[in-house]
Amino acid sequence: MKKILFSFVGLIFAAFSVQAQDAAPQPQANPNAPEISFEKTVHDYGTIFQSADGTCEFKFTNTGKEPLILSKPQSSCGCTVPTWPQEPILPGKSDVIKVTYNTNNIGPINKTVTVTSNAKTSRIVLQIKGAVVAKPATTEPVKTTDQGASPQSK
Repeated sequence: MKKILFSFVGLIFAAFSVQAQDAAPQPQANPNAPEISFEKTVHDYGTIFQSADGTCEFKFTNTGKEPLILSKPQSSCGCTVPTWPQEPILPGKSDVIKVTYNTNNIGPINKTVTVTSNAKTSRIVLQIKGAVVAKPATTEPVKTTDQGASPQSK
Protein backbone atom coordinates (compact mmCIF):
# COMPACT_ATOMS: atom_id res chain seq x y z
CA MET A 1 0.00 0.00 0.00
CA LYS A 2 2.89 2.30 0.84
CA LYS A 3 4.38 1.69 -2.61
CA ILE A 4 1.13 2.71 -4.30
CA LEU A 5 0.86 5.82 -2.13
CA PHE A 6 4.48 6.86 -2.79
CA SER A 7 4.04 6.16 -6.52
CA PHE A 8 0.91 8.31 -6.57
CA VAL A 9 2.62 11.18 -4.70
CA GLY A 10 5.65 10.90 -7.00
CA LEU A 11 3.42 11.02 -10.07
CA ILE A 12 1.66 14.16 -8.81
CA PHE A 13 5.00 15.79 -7.95
CA ALA A 14 6.34 14.99 -11.42
CA ALA A 15 3.22 16.38 -13.10
CA PHE A 16 3.50 19.71 -11.29
CA SER A 17 7.24 20.04 -11.69
CA VAL A 18 7.30 19.49 -15.46
CA GLN A 19 7.38 22.83 -17.25
CA ALA A 20 5.84 23.39 -20.62
CA GLN A 21 8.11 24.45 -23.41
CA ASP A 22 8.27 28.14 -24.13
CA ALA A 23 5.87 29.32 -26.80
CA ALA A 24 7.33 30.17 -30.16
CA PRO A 25 9.00 33.57 -30.02
CA GLN A 26 6.77 36.36 -31.27
CA PRO A 27 8.07 38.09 -34.37
CA GLN A 28 9.22 41.58 -33.62
CA ALA A 29 7.29 44.38 -35.24
CA ASN A 30 8.94 45.78 -38.32
CA PRO A 31 10.11 49.30 -37.40
CA ASN A 32 9.99 50.28 -41.08
CA ALA A 33 6.48 48.95 -41.67
CA PRO A 34 3.98 51.21 -43.41
CA GLU A 35 1.57 53.23 -41.31
CA ILE A 36 -1.81 54.42 -42.46
CA SER A 37 -3.03 57.79 -41.17
CA PHE A 38 -6.54 58.97 -42.02
CA GLU A 39 -7.57 62.63 -41.97
CA LYS A 40 -10.89 61.43 -40.53
CA THR A 41 -12.40 58.04 -39.75
CA VAL A 42 -16.02 59.22 -39.45
CA HIS A 43 -18.06 60.93 -42.16
CA ASP A 44 -21.32 62.54 -41.10
CA TYR A 45 -23.71 63.12 -43.99
CA GLY A 46 -26.05 65.00 -41.70
CA THR A 47 -29.54 64.93 -43.16
CA ILE A 48 -29.67 64.18 -46.89
CA PHE A 49 -32.56 63.64 -49.26
CA GLN A 50 -33.55 60.29 -50.68
CA SER A 51 -31.68 59.43 -53.92
CA ALA A 52 -29.02 62.10 -53.22
CA ASP A 53 -25.34 61.44 -53.93
CA GLY A 54 -24.15 59.23 -51.07
CA THR A 55 -20.46 59.29 -51.97
CA CYS A 56 -17.79 60.44 -49.52
CA GLU A 57 -14.01 60.14 -49.38
CA PHE A 58 -11.61 59.13 -46.64
CA LYS A 59 -8.17 60.57 -47.39
CA PHE A 60 -5.17 58.73 -45.96
CA THR A 61 -1.37 58.98 -46.06
CA ASN A 62 1.30 56.31 -45.76
CA THR A 63 3.41 57.71 -42.91
CA GLY A 64 5.62 54.61 -42.72
CA LYS A 65 8.84 53.72 -44.51
CA GLU A 66 7.62 50.91 -46.78
CA PRO A 67 4.84 50.70 -49.42
CA LEU A 68 1.32 50.39 -48.04
CA ILE A 69 -0.90 47.69 -49.55
CA LEU A 70 -4.64 47.71 -48.89
CA SER A 71 -6.69 44.53 -48.95
CA LYS A 72 -10.33 44.58 -50.00
CA PRO A 73 -12.19 46.80 -47.51
CA GLN A 74 -15.28 45.11 -46.05
CA SER A 75 -18.49 47.07 -45.62
CA SER A 76 -21.04 46.25 -42.94
CA CYS A 77 -23.83 45.81 -45.51
CA GLY A 78 -24.53 45.69 -49.23
CA CYS A 79 -25.83 49.27 -49.28
CA THR A 80 -22.31 50.60 -48.67
CA VAL A 81 -19.71 50.09 -51.42
CA PRO A 82 -16.04 51.01 -50.89
CA THR A 83 -13.59 51.75 -53.71
CA TRP A 84 -9.88 51.69 -52.87
CA PRO A 85 -6.52 52.05 -54.63
CA GLN A 86 -5.29 48.72 -55.97
CA GLU A 87 -1.61 49.68 -56.30
CA PRO A 88 0.81 50.11 -53.36
CA ILE A 89 0.93 53.57 -51.77
CA LEU A 90 4.54 54.70 -51.45
CA PRO A 91 5.85 56.24 -48.22
CA GLY A 92 4.74 59.86 -47.84
CA LYS A 93 2.07 59.55 -50.55
CA SER A 94 -1.68 59.99 -50.08
CA ASP A 95 -4.77 58.50 -51.67
CA VAL A 96 -8.48 58.07 -50.92
CA ILE A 97 -10.97 55.36 -50.17
CA LYS A 98 -14.34 56.29 -51.67
CA VAL A 99 -17.44 55.03 -49.95
CA THR A 100 -20.82 55.15 -51.69
CA TYR A 101 -23.97 54.72 -49.63
CA ASN A 102 -27.23 53.84 -51.39
CA THR A 103 -29.55 56.68 -50.37
CA ASN A 104 -32.71 55.13 -51.83
CA ASN A 105 -33.80 53.90 -48.40
CA ILE A 106 -35.19 56.40 -45.90
CA GLY A 107 -33.86 56.21 -42.35
CA PRO A 108 -30.76 56.58 -40.23
CA ILE A 109 -27.28 55.81 -41.59
CA ASN A 110 -24.81 54.06 -39.33
CA LYS A 111 -22.49 51.85 -41.38
CA THR A 112 -18.84 50.82 -41.20
CA VAL A 113 -16.08 49.88 -43.61
CA THR A 114 -13.19 47.82 -42.24
CA VAL A 115 -9.88 48.56 -43.99
CA THR A 116 -7.23 45.83 -43.78
CA SER A 117 -3.64 46.52 -44.82
CA ASN A 118 -0.02 45.62 -44.20
CA ALA A 119 0.35 48.63 -41.88
CA LYS A 120 1.44 48.45 -38.24
CA THR A 121 -2.22 48.91 -37.36
CA SER A 122 -3.52 46.31 -39.77
CA ARG A 123 -7.25 47.06 -39.33
CA ILE A 124 -8.99 50.40 -39.16
CA VAL A 125 -12.75 50.91 -39.09
CA LEU A 126 -14.23 53.82 -41.02
CA GLN A 127 -17.77 54.97 -40.20
CA ILE A 128 -20.48 56.81 -42.08
CA LYS A 129 -23.52 58.22 -40.33
CA GLY A 130 -26.43 60.55 -40.91
CA ALA A 131 -30.06 60.30 -41.95
CA VAL A 132 -31.88 59.96 -45.26
CA VAL A 133 -35.22 61.78 -45.48
CA ALA A 134 -37.88 61.81 -48.18
CA LYS A 135 -37.67 64.47 -50.85
CA PRO A 136 -40.11 67.28 -50.25
CA ALA A 137 -43.18 67.11 -52.45
CA THR A 138 -42.96 69.45 -55.40
CA THR A 139 -45.98 71.42 -56.48
CA GLU A 140 -46.71 72.06 -60.10
CA PRO A 141 -47.50 75.67 -61.03
CA VAL A 142 -51.20 76.19 -61.65
CA LYS A 143 -51.94 76.87 -65.30
CA THR A 144 -54.61 79.43 -65.97
CA THR A 145 -56.72 79.32 -69.09
CA ASP A 146 -59.08 81.82 -70.56
CA GLN A 147 -61.91 79.38 -71.13
CA GLY A 148 -64.69 81.85 -70.47
CA ALA A 149 -63.28 84.62 -72.64
CA SER A 150 -64.53 85.11 -76.17
CA PRO A 151 -62.04 85.23 -79.03
CA GLN A 152 -63.03 88.84 -79.71
CA SER A 153 -62.08 90.00 -76.21
CA LYS A 154 -58.49 88.91 -76.66
